[in-house]
Amino acid sequence: MSSVGGGRRPPAAEAGEVRTGAERWAETGPARIAAAFASSGKRAALMPYLMGGFPTLHGSRAIGEAYAEGRADLVELGVPFSDPLADGPVIHAAGTAALEAGATVHGVLEVGRALAESVPVVLMCYANLVLARGPERFADELAGRAISGLIVPDLPLEEAGGVLAACDAAGVALVPLVAPTTPDERLAAIGARARGFVYTVSVTGTTGERRDLAGGLAGMLERVKAHSTVPVALGFGIGTPEAAAQAADAGADGVIVGSRLVRAAAEAGSDPAAAVRELMAGFAGALR
Repeated sequence: MSSVGGGRRPPAAEAGEVRTGAERWAETGPARIAAAFASSGKRAALMPYLMGGFPTLHGSRAIGEAYAEGRADLVELGVPFSDPLADGPVIHAAGTAALEAGATVHGVLEVGRALAESVPVVLMCYANLVLARGPERFADELAGRAISGLIVPDLPLEEAGGVLAACDAAGVALVPLVAPTTPDERLAAIGARARGFVYTVSVTGTTGERRDLAGGLAGMLERVKAHSTVPVALGFGIGTPEAAAQAADAGADGVIVGSRLVRAAAEAGSDPAAAVRELMAGFAGALR
């Protein structure tokens, strides 16, 4: 893994070593992410998606804490946005509800700060929100809350230089996305600049539960790994423990579960945290 941005801070803890809250804050984001993958104790690290501010800011923090209690190795924290091009209907609806409930970027970052005390947090945020603040300020706001990484799904490689430089300087991992249709030449360019992990999309299209994962996963993951020195996580369409196990069997270093958990929170009524905690047990068990 690249050491860019990490020379002036302590390295990650060894696999299995218990770290204090102060130690988490002292590490860089890439170091925290690397430690999470290395010490998961599973065939693949488990990374649930959380819509910040859904159903409320307090409620989303409780769901995130339930993820951590349910053996999440990292948490992907989404910032609600009015035009979420990568999100399917479940996550889009949750984002709309969060905005209507008054969620703000600042409020979601504060949820991230709280969750980062117990699990590495990777923020998923659309480019407009990053560029409106300026990459340097935005990266510093993440680093100041011990948020480990940043995913910007609508930021192409050719336009990512400024955000990557700002994240490197702040010790935040800028995590790229690749798709089944990404050619090898582009995979090599993306892999050379990848920080934290490579988010590998299992299908073309938006997020959402699928009945079955696409065929050829092992070959796709092998292609991505050939061009990257950081872990490779698979997301989009993983809605059952069986699908999570399939992803691990195909060689994924990490498994990202989104719409299924967001839907459970939406359908749970008064205690969404309890609903997702139960689901998390199934996903974690499938990855043992």
